[in-house]
Amino acid sequence: MLRLIAFFSYFVGFLICSIPTLLKMKKLDPALTIAERDAIIHTIPQKWSQTIMKITGSKVFIEGQENIPEGPVVIVCNHEGDFDIPLLLAFVNKPFGFISKIEVSKVPILSSWMKVMNCVFLDRSDRRQAIKTIKEASQLVKEGHSIVLFPEGTRSKGGAVGEFKSGGFRIAADAQVPIVPIAINGTADVFEKNNRLIRPAKITLKIGRPIVSHLDSNHSVKEVAEETRQIILTHLSDQTIAS
Repeated sequence: MLRLIAFFSYFVGFLICSIPTLLKMKKLDPALTIAERDAIIHTIPQKWSQTIMKITGSKVFIEGQENIPEGPVVIVCNHEGDFDIPLLLAFVNKPFGFISKIEVSKVPILSSWMKVMNCVFLDRSDRRQAIKTIKEASQLVKEGHSIVLFPEGTRSKGGAVGEFKSGGFRIAADAQVPIVPIAINGTADVFEKNNRLIRPAKITLKIGRPIVSHLDSNHSVKEVAEETRQIILTHLSDQTIAS
């Protein structure tokens, strides 16, 4: 319970105290490159997330940072739990936005930070809006930003990895950028498996080699989605054996 109280206290307090910095981020010098702007903006969410992960008391093991290429990418991960995003923000050496459910766009301050980070909001109940969101994300990647995608569409809560929906893979295909697969194991042990309390866990994060098969027009997005899923499943299996 104490970790949960500490989490929410820090979460709310940091957001409120970050408002002046948020305003500065919105007024960054337009002469900066996309990479420079994203790197500056990323420092604040990264610091916030590193503290969040420390509050959980978890031990995080990372492998494969060298597999992240320069330039924009689409990062594809399995989705275990609510701590996946703080984990990625804290430990992946690449500024990124991500696709989030539309409900989060109504959260004050947090949603403003997400917009500055070039996140996009998806309404799964509205197919037309969902297509528009994918196109918006594709344009952001074409401009030079990176995006994180959770193609299961919902948290597995530590269960079996679900089917990867192919729609989001069009972002990488349209923007012609590599896909970086990341296997996450253990975040559900922090929260989802503990009756909504926060407990320390062993978390592993395996960053795989970039996938470029979608750059060949002979491969459909469904084939690329399944290829990515199988790579992530293999990395998860390797982590289980290693532990």
